[in-house]
Amino acid sequence: MKGIVAGCCSVLFAFAASADDFKTIDGKEYKNVTVSRVEPDGIVLVTKSGISKVYFTELPKEVQERFHYDTEKAKEYSAQQNAALDQLRKQREETQRQTAEATEKKNKDAADQLSASEGAQRRRERIQRLQARYQELDQQEDDLLLRIGEGEVGQYRAIPNAGLHAQLPFLHSHLDEVRHEKDQVRQQLEQAQR
Repeated sequence: MKGIVAGCCSVLFAFAASADDFKTIDGKEYKNVTVSRVEPDGIVLVTKSGISKVYFTELPKEVQERFHYDTEKAKEYSAQQNAALDQLRKQREETQRQTAEATEKKNKDAADQLSASEGAQRRRERIQRLQARYQELDQQEDDLLLRIGEGEVGQYRAIPNAGLHAQLPFLHSHLDEVRHEKDQVRQQLEQAQR
């Protein structure tokens, strides 16, 4: 029995480690690639330029059969992936709403305290400018995270967004800049609210 299991494992390892060529039904070729993962709706390939997912609907019938493509399982898998993304989006929206409410309350409390002291008007205006800028940066961060998510996770949906996936390095860089400025504004806001 152990020999059979070991034999099966070695065949699977050799299968996973061997390089293949694939050609989609629309003529796109993937040369000398390794299948890193088989998912219900497609195969994930490791190429010289990175990782790509090719959907079974894009591949010829013989490749679909080779990897035991089942349309019902693929539909169920896609539905689960979409449901998970929707749940993530709802959680993010709820967190943003709660954060906005807490920030608004904190800002209101801070603004009320400032109004009682000298120079309150200037401080309040500065705080409002900082708050407005912080909210703009927060929105930019959320938008970038959503676009990055669509670029990274979107490639596993039924309609991949290749253009957005190509922009991921720029989006990550821009996200770092936005987060850096957001931290600076937060620190300035905390100092102004003291």
